[in-house]
Amino acid sequence: MKPLFIVGTDTGVGKTAVAGCWARFLTRKGFRVVTQKWVETGSSSKISQDIKFHLKMMGKDRDDLGDYRDLVAPYVFGFPASPHLASRLENKTVRREKIISGFRALSSSFDHVVVEASGGVLVPFDKKHCLIDIAKSLNMAVLLVVNNRLGAINHALLSLEALKARKMKVVGMVFNNLELCDKKILKDNPAIVEKISRVKVLGVLPKAKTHEELYARFQPVARKIFRALR
Repeated sequence: MKPLFIVGTDTGVGKTAVAGCWARFLTRKGFRVVTQKWVETGSSSKISQDIKFHLKMMGKDRDDLGDYRDLVAPYVFGFPASPHLASRLENKTVRREKIISGFRALSSSFDHVVVEASGGVLVPFDKKHCLIDIAKSLNMAVLLVVNNRLGAINHALLSLEALKARKMKVVGMVFNNLELCDKKILKDNPAIVEKISRVKVLGVLPKAKTHEELYARFQPVARKIFRALR
């Protein structure tokens, strides 16, 4: 089964929640699962907050990572910006080789490595390259997470065009209802994006009050992802 790269149409679209839920689903199926965030920015500490959320969803904590703690979040920066800028402001370089070696090390020890992207599809990590190109080199499948709001159609279709140009396997899309918006728009967005792109919408997730509610809503989506990857 291909490893899954979970990327958004933008930042703040709910990728972390989807990644955590997907990891929990696989864990409950009996697989050894770990999540990875190649570059996290806007962190108040050197500990990845997204990884902490993934672990919480899986019913684990940082101690469960053991010797793999440094591999799951190889780059964590304080400034909330694109990886290329956040790293430059700290006089550091995001190295493709470090990301790939960490991913391969985790892949050799776990059944599944779930990778959460940084922001949208075409987010650069240096002056020439985007993180999606690393995912492409690792032959990863892609799940696109869309913030379901006014403007989502354009964001989703442009993201899918970029993924198709790279000939990447897109297993489908998840739309997150995170903002107040006219119900007619919320209903139409997934339908028209699916019709134009011919990429399946695997589900629309309402804003959940608890982690348990979120996971319960996600399970039908997870089963579709599982079938698509197999």
